[in-house]
Amino acid sequence: MILSIHPQNPQPRLIRQVVDCLNSGGVIAYPTDTIYGLGCDIFNKKSLQRIYQIKQRDPRKPFSFICSDLSEVSRYAQVSNQAFKIMKRHLPGPYTFVLDATREVPELLMTKQRTVGVRIPDNPIALEIVRQLGHPLVTTSANVTGDETYQDPRQIQEDWGKQLDLVVDGGLLYGDPSTVISLRQDQVEVLREGCGSTDWIVR
Repeated sequence: MILSIHPQNPQPRLIRQVVDCLNSGGVIAYPTDTIYGLGCDIFNKKSLQRIYQIKQRDPRKPFSFICSDLSEVSRYAQVSNQAFKIMKRHLPGPYTFVLDATREVPELLMTKQRTVGVRIPDNPIALEIVRQLGHPLVTTSANVTGDETYQDPRQIQEDWGKQLDLVVDGGLLYGDPSTVISLRQDQVEVLREGCGSTDWIVR
């Protein structure tokens, strides 16, 4: 099923429909400020396992997740004063920040180093979904691991419709994946160059 939602002014009743799907264990494709992502409720283990199967991804490689704001980030990650200042300056935006996890994070979403990747994308649809869901949403690129990412939600529906419960159509997206930056121990380290500029980082 594909559901078209206004990219700048998401209709509340349609967002509720997406959230109902997630609450019932659904796996969705949805727009971010970079590319289309696959997502589910971070506390639904079966749904997480479905995403691993859809992407054909190594289960030892955890997914990142989307938070609605920095206060929610601080519930799931250990945020120092310096990390908070950096994230406040650059979020919402096309970045994934890697931080040490708190005990609130499900095991499947933590690395062996007990870290997590968190995002606050500059996309009204994604943020409204997370706000109404009440806790974070898994995020990973909508593609089979190693393949090109999708730009057109209707192509996602055509190719993956039988594997997904819902495709949220927020228009065409032409971005690159997010830039991934570690902020652990107050050391700023670029782990992956992507859509977000790194010109502000002192090398």
